[in-house]
Amino acid sequence: MNIQKTHNEWSSRLAFILAATGSAVGLGNIWKFPYITGENGGGAFVLVYLLCVLLIGIPIMIAETMMGRHTRQNPIDALKTLTEESGADHNWHYLGWLGVVAGFLILSYYSVIAGWASAYVLKAFVGSFSGEDAAGIKQIFGDFVASPIQLIFWHSLFMFATMWIVNRGVNNGLEKAVRLLMPSLFVLLILLVGYAMTTGSYNEGLRFLFTPDFSKLTADAVLTAMGHAFFTLSLGMGAIMVYGAYLPNNISIAKTSMLVAGADTVVALLAGIAIFPIVFANNLQASSGPGLIFETLPLAFGNMTGGWLFGILFFVMLVVAALTSSISLIEPAVAWLVENRNITRQQACVWAGGIAWALGLGTVFSFNVWSDVKLFDRTIFQLLDYLTANLMLPIGGFCIAVFTGWIMHQQHSAQELAMPSQGYKVWRVLVKYVAPSAVFLVFLHVVGVL
Repeated sequence: MNIQKTHNEWSSRLAFILAATGSAVGLGNIWKFPYITGENGGGAFVLVYLLCVLLIGIPIMIAETMMGRHTRQNPIDALKTLTEESGADHNWHYLGWLGVVAGFLILSYYSVIAGWASAYVLKAFVGSFSGEDAAGIKQIFGDFVASPIQLIFWHSLFMFATMWIVNRGVNNGLEKAVRLLMPSLFVLLILLVGYAMTTGSYNEGLRFLFTPDFSKLTADAVLTAMGHAFFTLSLGMGAIMVYGAYLPNNISIAKTSMLVAGADTVVALLAGIAIFPIVFANNLQASSGPGLIFETLPLAFGNMTGGWLFGILFFVMLVVAALTSSISLIEPAVAWLVENRNITRQQACVWAGGIAWALGLGTVFSFNVWSDVKLFDRTIFQLLDYLTANLMLPIGGFCIAVFTGWIMHQQHSAQELAMPSQGYKVWRVLVKYVAPSAVFLVFLHVVGVL
């Protein structure tokens, strides 16, 4: 097997854990998880979500990391190598392309939304939310997204920061960034949880988050929990596979993947613990939907004691979470360009970042000058979000489970994972039967069959 390795390795197990956790932790944990939990009744939804992380997310994360380390290549070349090695149909190598393209498309609009969070750090700092009522906060958000110039500025700033970090390489860029950003994220979360404990509604928030009420659990909520558990771990987009390619051989993939999934879940739960007491203390609705972060919480921050400081901290935390994910979204494309187009890492970052930035303009304009432009009854942003999150990622995750469970040589996966025999058997059952079946159900749900 001819493997072209043109990159370094993580310096330690901790470096990989921080990087992979950073990839998984993002807007999905701090923006999406609280509002979908609020929409689906709280505790029962959280319990189903945790079970899905355990039974679906972790087995597929182990599989994807193993594929990356076994080949030591970017996802596109990794699938070519694995396909040849397994004697499988050559069309399986398109799975690598699917993941890289999905991550690249996600980055294009992710950068725009992360730009919103960056702008809200400044808005919180200058006191834009102070004393505003609900109508005023909504107007601030509406005026902001209606301005393409402002959105382009913040989108460009965030994309440049992503390119700058990735350009510095695995050890000097990705690793140093996550060593600083991930502990900062946890510290900010703990500070916000500490503040939530002083609101008078802390226990109410905990009850909502951790007391199951199965009467509120619908079939749709179960499928939503499965989907979010899968998507929040950054599976099916090449990020975990390329990070696995940088993982030293003496580190346990299974143990490390479980730690990453655990840390990602802790961040999501801490976000809920920090947010819901603030929501309840200010008589706001937990089921406010996607506007919970940009239209609901600024109302709370603008009218509570200490809100100025904690508003700044919250949006700084959101930017940090977004940045740790964005660097993993661009890395698979950069790795492929370096390994296949004989260009420097700096040139690859400029090409990949520049194209993602240009594609992001479609998302920028979909909120203002192109808001009436619809494809399949969706704006450009909505179409990209639906195409990636609802189609490309489920297909990618399903195929990874099927490939590693049914097609990849068993002796290769057993050798790479080096797990105790009983643990390996459990993983095989989960990745061959449980995970593909569950992801298939999610896919049928998102395309409207279920």
